[in-house]
Amino acid sequence: MPDTQFQSFADSTCPDQGPPRLKALRAAMGEAGLDAFHVPRADAYQGEYVAPRDDRLAWLTGFTGSAGHCVVLAEKAGVFVDGRYRVQVRDQVAEVFTPVDWPETTLAAWIAAEAPKGARIGIDPWLLTLDQARDLEEKLPEAELVRSANLVDAIWEDQPEPPLGRVTRQPEELAGEAAAAKIARLAKGLAPAAHAVLTQPDSIAWLLNIRGSDIPRNPIPHATAILEASGRLRLFIAPEKLEGLETPLEADLARPEDFLPALAELAGPVLIDPASCPLAVGDALSEAGIEITEGKDPCLLPKALKNETEIAGARAAHQRDALAMCRFLAWLDAQAPGSLTEIAAAQELEAFRRETGALRDISFETISGAGAHGAVVHYRVTESTDAALNEGELYLVDSGGQYADGTTDITRTLAIGTPGEEERQNFTRVLKGLIAVSRLRWPKGMAGRDLDPFARHALWQAGLDFGHGTGHGVGSYLCVHEGPQRLSKTGNVPLEPGMILSNEPGFYREGAYGIRLENLVVVHKAEALPGQTVETMLSFETLTYVPIDRRLIVAEMLTAEERDWLDAYHATCRARLAPELEGAAADWLEAATAPL
Repeated sequence: MPDTQFQSFADSTCPDQGPPRLKALRAAMGEAGLDAFHVPRADAYQGEYVAPRDDRLAWLTGFTGSAGHCVVLAEKAGVFVDGRYRVQVRDQVAEVFTPVDWPETTLAAWIAAEAPKGARIGIDPWLLTLDQARDLEEKLPEAELVRSANLVDAIWEDQPEPPLGRVTRQPEELAGEAAAAKIARLAKGLAPAAHAVLTQPDSIAWLLNIRGSDIPRNPIPHATAILEASGRLRLFIAPEKLEGLETPLEADLARPEDFLPALAELAGPVLIDPASCPLAVGDALSEAGIEITEGKDPCLLPKALKNETEIAGARAAHQRDALAMCRFLAWLDAQAPGSLTEIAAAQELEAFRRETGALRDISFETISGAGAHGAVVHYRVTESTDAALNEGELYLVDSGGQYADGTTDITRTLAIGTPGEEERQNFTRVLKGLIAVSRLRWPKGMAGRDLDPFARHALWQAGLDFGHGTGHGVGSYLCVHEGPQRLSKTGNVPLEPGMILSNEPGFYREGAYGIRLENLVVVHKAEALPGQTVETMLSFETLTYVPIDRRLIVAEMLTAEERDWLDAYHATCRARLAPELEGAAADWLEAATAPL
């Protein structure tokens, strides 16, 4: 099959590049009279994924994870990473950087302990949200936050240009609601605010039923907008991105450089979301004396509540993607242990997705981790790390596709040859967590933090756990990571019908193996039970139907109810997929879905 088109396996950073770049940044800090400088992963739109131009954290430190910060002092430079990246960061950064466990250690606490009293801390006001800036100011009362030009940009000589990806329409037959109707609906809910400032590109893409290509793997355009209570929407976007659109957008257009001047002319009150709004926007409004009201991005929750058209699209996308996954898994099982590498497997998986004829992009860089690499939660295989899939190892593959009708995200952990008993037992514990979440019924009003423990119970009973959330929200041909909902210890947004989330418990033995199983689910109102006293109960509908590796299951560890669920799940996989598979893939599916 052809080489992959979307994913590159080149080494994007090298630890050796860190020391000279850090030295250059410290020289720039000295010239600016700064004791510290903050370098976040974020861009001006506060997105999780960033364009190459905005990948400052990776350029400076070598760390390529999707979340983190670096704080540079005269003698020390801390790289703050969460539980997903604590193995990865040690492999990617030079010794001149100090990994810091975050959020257990906050930026403020570390700066207070390491920086001199009264330190002048340089920040780019576009790369820090209002909430983040306030937190630093509150917890570092003796320090001074200095709005600064971005010093990384000043020393980055070959920094890429800003992206100018073309914008396309998301048809109403896939969006389920016209852009004009969305704008009118949200405008009516703005009161008492007269305007709302929109700074998140996926919110704008959803509101206008458009998609873009400014961010790899995420079909969104870089843009900002102002929504008026009257129903008028002003969009600030590079005009080159709109070339080729056959019909005008439901917005008044202006250039990006007109955004800050437009803010200064607004009549208050103006709604901003302090959790995502850049400090620069808050500064511009405050300096103009405009009344500010704070609240959630008005697109955030409506975007998360998928309508029936979007849910139908998700089902169709997952059916298509499941067929590609089954063809890949059948092909993988036919290979001799040791004959494949991580890159070859990832390339083949993308090729099967491409054969659907509907793949717009992969939804993130495929995590293709054999053996010990599977324990790196967000492992990215490169030409220098590419490893063979060897006998007796586990292989973890976490991947997804971007289709016009939906976004997919699936993880399967597979036995290469004969697995060890410890691996089988821990795989079964992870499977028990996946099943527990899949079977849940809960009263309306509960949030992800209330459901998260069900995914961990079997692991906790063995003294084990995993260092990431159980699940994240997923967009509708938008970002594969979407808020505000999540299944995690910090998920405090009540789950509501229409929300799509991942269900992905795991376990990771550093230096040995990793296990993760992931299906996507959508929240529905549950059917009432006889004698039910709770007014409204909710439950999950599973969207992902791809067999789970039976060779890794210790059947005796499952309860009767868990075995019944698994057998029913595999029967559904067989019923849905068998009519569209043939040959070796059909034979593989028959064996893979046999009753336990």
